[in-house]
Amino acid sequence: MHKKARIFVAGHRGLVGSAIMRQLAAQGYTNVLTRTHAELDLTDGPAVQAFFRDTKPEFVILAAAKVGGIHANSTFPAEFIHNNLAIQINVIHQAYLHGVNRLLFLGSSCIYPRLAPQPIREDSLLSGPLEPTNRPYAVAKIAGIEMCWSYNRQYGTRSLAVMPTNLYGPGDNYHPENSHVIPGLIHKFHEAKACGAQSVQVWGTGAARREFLYSDDMAEACLHLLTLPEERYAALLGTTPATDVTSQPPLVNIGVGHDVSISELAELVKKTVGFTGRIESDASKPDGTPQKLLDVSRIRHTGWGARTTLEAGLAQAYADYLKRLAPGGRR
Repeated sequence: MHKKARIFVAGHRGLVGSAIMRQLAAQGYTNVLTRTHAELDLTDGPAVQAFFRDTKPEFVILAAAKVGGIHANSTFPAEFIHNNLAIQINVIHQAYLHGVNRLLFLGSSCIYPRLAPQPIREDSLLSGPLEPTNRPYAVAKIAGIEMCWSYNRQYGTRSLAVMPTNLYGPGDNYHPENSHVIPGLIHKFHEAKACGAQSVQVWGTGAARREFLYSDDMAEACLHLLTLPEERYAALLGTTPATDVTSQPPLVNIGVGHDVSISELAELVKKTVGFTGRIESDASKPDGTPQKLLDVSRIRHTGWGARTTLEAGLAQAYADYLKRLAPGGRR
């Protein structure tokens, strides 16, 4: 991928996309194509077709998606499955029609079965029931993986699906109800500190375990994979003739290889924010999947490993949150 290659980053303003934009800039790529939602609705098929026809991207990073935590997934299941399916169908199909060299499809570790053996290997996909609280989103992402694999096999496309573990970092969504766990906790502890509250309530028992990856590490991993030499990249695709359905899909986990309990995470966020009150668990709220730890041996074999510790990443995420609270900032 030469430095002046036309690279389309779909979803460049989100947590994932903004981190990828920073990494592209840091590595000297100068011809990055972006569109805001107002400029290009990726659920609009004719509009996406016109964009590909007019801009002719050589590489595509599909980071656009409707995302959210347990509350958002439970409240808006139709939007989660409809919007994500529509985005994937339009972008992946147009990338094929317009001869894109390589496409990187961003998914999520929630694609794996709720009770998958830990750590979760890529071949655990579709081996058991999904977590009910985010099944519509997970089904949409699984369909995206299957679409990449099917197009590779039938049309010879070069699409790779990457499944990051739980992400956090600059550009996150800190909405008190629709955010993921780390930004949600940062918001809760900061508000409690600001108003002098004696305690903060955390959803669930605190026993569930999660793996967390700093967004800039994820972006570095994505570009590492997208720019692998042809022979090493092809080895990740699992491409076989369309009639052979026994091979594995073009799927790579991205994570750190270790996890923490939600109780441990809450203590770390409390310390980062400087809140001195109590933490109370609300066991009436769902824990979600008991554990989600990814097996990252496949990406480690390509020469990549995460570098940012959870403590360091939380400090940077909280600094980003405070910047958004400043005059002119946004949450």
